[in-house]
Amino acid sequence: MSGQTFRYQAFDAAGKRESGVLEAETEREALRILQGRKLTPILVQPGKASSWTFGRRGISAAGLLDFTNGLCTLVEARVPLDRALRLLEGITESAAMRELVRGLLREVKEGSSLAEAMEQHPGVFSKMYVNIVRAGEEGGILHELLPDLAEFLESNARTRQSIVSAMVYPVVLVITGILSVGLLMVFVIPQFAAMFQDAGAEIPPSAAFLLAASEFLRNYGYLALIAAALAFFGWKRLDADPAGRWRKDNFLLSLPLMGNLILYRECALFARTMGALMGAGIPLIRALRVAREVLVNTVLTRELARVEEDVRGGAGLGVSLEATNRFPTLLHQLVGVGEESGRTASILLKAAATFDSHVRHQVATMVSALQPALIIILAIVVGGITITMLSAVFSMNAVEF
Repeated sequence: MSGQTFRYQAFDAAGKRESGVLEAETEREALRILQGRKLTPILVQPGKASSWTFGRRGISAAGLLDFTNGLCTLVEARVPLDRALRLLEGITESAAMRELVRGLLREVKEGSSLAEAMEQHPGVFSKMYVNIVRAGEEGGILHELLPDLAEFLESNARTRQSIVSAMVYPVVLVITGILSVGLLMVFVIPQFAAMFQDAGAEIPPSAAFLLAASEFLRNYGYLALIAAALAFFGWKRLDADPAGRWRKDNFLLSLPLMGNLILYRECALFARTMGALMGAGIPLIRALRVAREVLVNTVLTRELARVEEDVRGGAGLGVSLEATNRFPTLLHQLVGVGEESGRTASILLKAAATFDSHVRHQVATMVSALQPALIIILAIVVGGITITMLSAVFSMNAVEF
């Protein structure tokens, strides 16, 4: 469902006041939904995006993982689904998660399947997540598929956390370097200008350059901030135009080191999604369509659309992936082996683990090389500024002597 978000306040049959958020195409439809839930609405108004959307105050990836693990434990213990949701609502600390679980429970009690209820919240549950839950419900094997789904989320979380952790120190170094140089240029260098002016001595060219740069930063430094902000928003606006986003994604893939990192990260996500879906019994074409929508890079999603068409025409998945000339050789070779042995799902999951390991190793290598390089650059810049200005002062004193 992809309608608007409405905030509501209503009374239930017992006269208890209830408030929350729902999604509907129109306000009239929102009223019908509330009345179908045996609620008497007193206020229905358009609201902002759902409070449990990723990246906003609400449900995080860690919260979704905790929910999945809890549901997995209860379902494996053969606890009925409605009771499992009720238990999860009672033990969940996050208010946004409690509201979500309460909504899922309400939908399930009204006759919807768990997958249908989750489908109403695309900001929380991905299409891959919903398809695995649907396959488990249809085949009566939800208790077998939920552990694999939890492992999927944990693997993604581990890889994401390793990348974030590795990049913290370089980012701190860059920020520290920019602040240090900025403070020197804006507050320290002008003091030397006053000293040179009082002494009436000739300023060396290198010191004159630093003084001019300092004056420019003090007078027009805000222009650099404005330019950086405009560049940032311009880069983000490329996502609004399909052609612009394709050019942006193609440029990112062409970068020497970062492009390879992005490619392997996307391949890991593709292989893990395909392996999880096919292991859950999802047909190949449907699994390809879902996996394609999970990826972020539009260049790769277009290539996977071609792969889907080739597979639909009777070609093998490995051969179709190879024909794109976009994916690593290891991926289509492993897929080809899996198709020959009838173990495509398990081999895709192993390929995903291999790609994740490659990403973590590559990030660690880049960071290990980046950290000393940043320290050396920072030392050269700060030291160069200091030595240049002190040399000018010493030369001025020598002339006076």
